[in-house]
Amino acid sequence: MMIFQDLIESIEALSFEEQDYLWELIRKRRIEQRRGEILANAEAVKLAFREGKAKQGTVDDLMADLLEDEDETGLE
Repeated sequence: MMIFQDLIESIEALSFEEQDYLWELIRKRRIEQRRGEILANAEAVKLAFREGKAKQGTVDDLMADLLEDEDETGLE
């Protein structure tokens, strides 16, 4: 199993062009992962809304609800 330092050394052994390509590839994959997370969250919210489980109201209503939850858990 490759340890982190070995990985760094392997990357440093690459040419600058290869390193740039690797960073770009990693960046694009992270973007795609994040898009997948956002999509999953959106689908969960839509399902909760359809099932009537989503909280609705004005921003002030939602803030008051959040503050009430904090008071109940002892967070301040």
